[in-house]
Amino acid sequence: MLEAGSPAPQLVLEDTDGQTVHLPDHHAVLLYFMRSTTCPVCRRHVRHLADDAATLEAAGVRVLIAVPEDRATAAAWRAKHAIPFQVLTGRRGTPHELVGLGRAVFGALQRSGSVLVDAEGIVRHAHSAALPTAGYDRAGIAAAVAALGAPA
Repeated sequence: MLEAGSPAPQLVLEDTDGQTVHLPDHHAVLLYFMRSTTCPVCRRHVRHLADDAATLEAAGVRVLIAVPEDRATAAAWRAKHAIPFQVLTGRRGTPHELVGLGRAVFGALQRSGSVLVDAEGIVRHAHSAALPTAGYDRAGIAAAVAALGAPA
């Protein structure tokens, strides 16, 4: 898993419309990595992000949701649940693997987590967990977002 203070790796992902997304992209970006689109806990975390969307946008942070499923599954899930964020999948492998969120517990559980990358491409927050209830650190994200606007 990525660590705060380290440079973010170059990620090339694909959104549900098939458009290529390169990260980092000179914007602050919060990536939330869902365990799966069928995970009710992860869906609740996405709703929390939607609740916080105005605050995140005001801080200049773009929210992206990464899922381990294929593009068609991700697109259907996004449409069904009216997800207000761009949803990303991997072009080769999963987005999760690209940032070190491999499967845990003998490969049975997909790890979930979040990564906040600033406009300069530096990781400012990184959190992961094998259990989805611990995969979203709302307070940690809020603190890292607040620190983006703090004077150096």
